[in-house]
Amino acid sequence: MASRKLGILWLLVGLVCIAALPASAQSFRVQCPTSTVTHLDPGNSGVNNAEPAYTGPTQFGPAKDAQGNSLGYLIPTSNQNGAIKCQQVSGGDGYSTMANGVQTFMFSFGPLSGLADIANGFTGAEPPYIYNQPYASFLGVVPNPATTTGILLPGDPATTDGAADSGSAYTPGIGTLPGAPFQWNGAVGITPDLDCIAGNAAAAATPGTALPCPSLPANGIDGHVDPRQIMDIGAMNGNIPAPLSAFDEDDEFFLTLTNVGMIMRPDLFEQHTIHFHGYPNASSVYDGVPDASVAINIGGSFTYYYLAPDAGTYFWHCHITPPEHLQMGMVSQLYVRPRQNRVPAGGNLNTYLGYQNGIGLPTGVSPDLRTACNPAVDILCSATMPAVSNASLTAPRSSTNSVSGVQGLDLLGQPQRYVYNDGDGSTAYDTDYALQIHGFDPNFHFVGMTFNPEMFVDMKDKFFLLNGRSYPDTAQPGPMATQSSDGRVHYSQPLPAIIDIPVGGKAALRIADLSVTEYATLATLGIPMKQVGHMAKLLRDQSGNNLEFYTHSITLGGGESLDVILDASDQSCGTPGCAAALYPAGSVFYLYTPQLDHLSNDQENFGGLMTIVRICNATDFDIKGGTTCHYK
Repeated sequence: MASRKLGILWLLVGLVCIAALPASAQSFRVQCPTSTVTHLDPGNSGVNNAEPAYTGPTQFGPAKDAQGNSLGYLIPTSNQNGAIKCQQVSGGDGYSTMANGVQTFMFSFGPLSGLADIANGFTGAEPPYIYNQPYASFLGVVPNPATTTGILLPGDPATTDGAADSGSAYTPGIGTLPGAPFQWNGAVGITPDLDCIAGNAAAAATPGTALPCPSLPANGIDGHVDPRQIMDIGAMNGNIPAPLSAFDEDDEFFLTLTNVGMIMRPDLFEQHTIHFHGYPNASSVYDGVPDASVAINIGGSFTYYYLAPDAGTYFWHCHITPPEHLQMGMVSQLYVRPRQNRVPAGGNLNTYLGYQNGIGLPTGVSPDLRTACNPAVDILCSATMPAVSNASLTAPRSSTNSVSGVQGLDLLGQPQRYVYNDGDGSTAYDTDYALQIHGFDPNFHFVGMTFNPEMFVDMKDKFFLLNGRSYPDTAQPGPMATQSSDGRVHYSQPLPAIIDIPVGGKAALRIADLSVTEYATLATLGIPMKQVGHMAKLLRDQSGNNLEFYTHSITLGGGESLDVILDASDQSCGTPGCAAALYPAGSVFYLYTPQLDHLSNDQENFGGLMTIVRICNATDFDIKGGTTCHYK
């Protein structure tokens, strides 16, 4: 008996000693490589920081070692298309402010990269050179915790921007104005790995000793993060909707989820995941469905990897107890831009769509089977060649776009952009906006905060949201902020819902519905609405016939997405000059739901699922979120 007790004593001592050892690793970590086997940049020249023009399909050849032996896989050899994008989000909790002034508790994702861009209504997906830059390096200072120099403050970027909430008046800060104090978009916590730097230095000083971190870049940035900064920014910093994600066809996308826990519900050891809804070829480990992949515990990080799928509007959400976590706010918008946006100026859209599909390629150029769309063998591909080149669809809408079907400039003087790879310009637009439909049941959210059983059968939405806002908040520019229980003001609803269209132009709306309980209908009066895509697929049959149509309303259920264009051009009304008379500058229209019970904010009428559509002169446009007309 005495020996058994002595053994137990020594076991306890051993455990205490192990617990007292310095940690050699940490759970929080990010990932954003500058070079991969799909996007090579062995010299770190920065080629993966921006999208190259699309001049033809990527060409591949066998990878070889230094002796010229094949390594058994292919690598790009020319026409390397796409780039690398990275984003980090937190999983935790927070508060948002409904249009009737009530603060609502949420389970939520929040931004841990692209903070300034997200506050301005942009995507948080950043190229490596932005993502991997520490905050102090961006400011050009040496971090000093004693003076907070070079240190992110709890609540940032709202704290640095000067946002405040006295309880009766809200000061939005100046985050959306030129020269705003907070402009950094790197990954929160990213910092040189001092342990690896010291370990490599010690090994280098001892001949014959292997480097402990042989792949460490010269700047020491290898995904190591400061967990204190993660918690300072991630805790109580939930967004509704979650941070926007957008990237381009041919991109590789690294999306890191960091679970910071829920401050208001310390009794819950909630895991979180990211499920890229509609992603057609995700490997199960990155799919976010916990039954077949992984779930991220509190204090851990996991980087999801995606090779960009076909262009279109998708969304992502947590897949842990989906009815609960979706209702509580763990939903986000995601869309993929088409490679047709990158056709060189003067290029024929039909010709370059043919290149993408392996048709009409120059001699010696091989098709890229990852992008080729052959309806005879793949009924799911959506980039089919148009059956008829419709000149009325590709007719010029400005003096700068002088030839039908040829890549030119839009009405704002930017390279013309498209919703899909259409080959005929039928999905061209001048401005585009992500709109996420959602609903909150305030009773369910209150119960979720107060440790009471949640009655799923009684769930009933009473706030009907566009980008986390109900009218009249949908007509407010810039980010909305909420003071949380940590005493800090956070940008809780950063994505505006105002839609601006230049005179004679078009606005693309990327709409997704993630409501748990309700169908939603959106209607427009005055400006025709043209539906061009559904569930991330161009409305075109396998023979290439165009199936798009004009309508004044669309209806979506939870888990559904579609793409529409609000068409204020002459094409919508049929005669030259008609748009200027019907939709003059200064006009205001409404995008709203005809479901009367959805036009309220809980017990208050005259709100709900509605926003404004403004017609603006091209010279009135500012960055998205500005007080004048805005674009992306």
